[in-house]
Amino acid sequence: MNILVTGSHGLVGAALIPFLTTQGHTVKRLVRSVNPTAHEGITWDPPRRGPDPGALIGIDAVVHLAGESIAGGRWNAAKKQRILDSRIKGTLLLSDALVKMSVPPKVFISASAIGFYGNRGAEVLREDSGAGQGFLPDVCRQWEAAAQAATQKGIRVVNLRTGMVLSPQGGALAKMLLPFKLGLGGKIGSGQQYMSWIALDDMLGAILFALQTDSLRGPVNAVTPRPVTNIVYTKTLGKVLSRPTLFPMPAFAARLVLGEMADALLLASARVEPTQLQNKGYRFRYSELEGALRHLLGK
Repeated sequence: MNILVTGSHGLVGAALIPFLTTQGHTVKRLVRSVNPTAHEGITWDPPRRGPDPGALIGIDAVVHLAGESIAGGRWNAAKKQRILDSRIKGTLLLSDALVKMSVPPKVFISASAIGFYGNRGAEVLREDSGAGQGFLPDVCRQWEAAAQAATQKGIRVVNLRTGMVLSPQGGALAKMLLPFKLGLGGKIGSGQQYMSWIALDDMLGAILFALQTDSLRGPVNAVTPRPVTNIVYTKTLGKVLSRPTLFPMPAFAARLVLGEMADALLLASARVEPTQLQNKGYRFRYSELEGALRHLLGK
């Protein structure tokens, strides 16, 4: 397939490009600017300008991962607006370009997040579970709706609701490694909140599976079948690193440091199951947290 990828410099996107290439696919990047000596990709300028539909001729599939980082700094009104605009306006622009193509791609994988479900305690959440309340659920609802034009055009759209992607190269795990290696790790808040995670290897595998599985469409939870509570995650990471985990972060301290973001990202509980992926036959390489961490960290 000829595959167009946005967000190709992010944690998942940077790993996805070589992964797809080694699978025999041709990959083009959709980027904000092109290095003229590198011929890096096709340009767009979200949220102001989408890609030229003429430049997309021959594209068979699109994997749309671009969006402002939700964890890159304390939330304020301006940061929240960038998070919203980068997802909704970018997806609208890309969908509009795909709809205008004389021969549109067969599949459009558009990233979403398990933030869709909000803080739901120990409730088991599947793709048919309703949206939660709050900023992130609102963003995710609008994010997924922004791809509706592509669905109406007859393009198979997959809204990939991603959990916490585990990789030592970036994301939450990378930020945790130093304090845990120093023996300063510990549970956050009560430690009873569920963390729905996926190893980077399986994240790439799930994307490829979504590209190749014609019956897969709509919301798809990209998480392991084995979510864990924060206290289990903490103890497991400490075990893998052979370090104690005796320094908890109380909820009030997390809120003091991170404000609203603490409740949305660190203290919220989402016990999510990958029902769609499992029903369609995807086989996870890393379902258990300890095995995933040992693989990722070489332990």
